[in-house]
Formats: sequence, structure tokens, C-alpha cells
Amino acid sequence: MNSCARSSSASGRTPSEGLKRTPLRVEKALAYLTRGYKQDAESVLNGAVFASDYDEMVIVKEIDFFSLCEHHLLPFFGKCHIAYLPDKRIVGLSKLPRLVDVFSRRLQVQEKLTMEIARAIEDKLKPKGVGVVMEAAHLCVMMRGVEKQNAQMVTSSMRGRFRSDVKTREEFLELIKIRRT
Repeated sequence: MNSCARSSSASGRTPSEGLKRTPLRVEKALAYLTRGYKQDAESVLNGAVFASDYDEMVIVKEIDFFSLCEHHLLPFFGKCHIAYLPDKRIVGLSKLPRLVDVFSRRLQVQEKLTMEIARAIEDKLKPKGVGVVMEAAHLCVMMRGVEKQNAQMVTSSMRGRFRSDVKTREEFLELIKIRRT
């Protein structure tokens, strides 16, 4: 982590007492923020898939997430909304937010993150359909480059009936509408 020290000296600053342990703190922070590489979807969902006759839409919405942009190593964060149409199997409620964490705690781009979450649910549950919508603010857009403070990125991955059936997709999108005041 000499890049922290090089960055400080390149700026002409004499390292202060507070900067002496910065390389170690940065290393620990990056390990924490990218801990998703040491986790996998299978182990997160394992043991929490249950047989069920429930066949209506299941939605978990407004799941907070935080990730790091793989291009700039700057954070992006927001809300994830997940829906699926069970086909004889449901998953424990806490497992979907945990699944979001597995993939968001990696260096990411939002488009790939959205697809990875949908694919993992589809692969493990084999539902009739999966929908994932993510909305996020990206500090690489807010702090540098275009510097647009209110820009939000919205991505979606629709699979199965969420992709093929307009009414199913519209029901999901209507139910996750964010009420902004």
C-alpha cells in the first residue's frame, strides 16, 4: 500500500500523524468492501429454500446496497428491488438481501451487478420468473468528470415471465414505485 504514501508525498504534504497508519486502514477497508469475493451465492441461499404451493409474486424492495465502481474504485450505492414468481419453491426472506451483498461487495459495474443477482435467483430457485431493478448514485459521476449530483442510474434484469409477460412486469414495476416526497 505504498500508493497512499506516494500520493501524500506527491501532493507536497509532509505525512501527518494521522496518515502514518493510512495504508493499513485502506488495506483493511478494501478487504471489507470487497468481501463478496470470499462468498458465493450457493452458500448464502443453501438451507433456506423451502417447498411451497405459493404461486403469487414475492417482492423484497428497497434493499440498501453499496459497491465500488471497478473503473474508478469510487462507491456507488442505492436500492435494489427483487421479485420472483415461485414454482413450488420459496427462499427465506433474509437471503435475498444477503445475496445482494455477496455481489455488491465486489468491484462492479451496476449493469453486471443487476444481472448477477437475477441469474443467481434463477439458477437456485428455478422460479417462473425473476425481476431485479437497481437504482444508484455513483460517486464517479458526482465527484469527478461531469459532477452531476442528482444523476441516478437505473438498471433492470427481467427473466422468465417478467420478460415475456407485460402484465407481470408492469405489476412488479408498479409495486416497487418509490414514493419520493
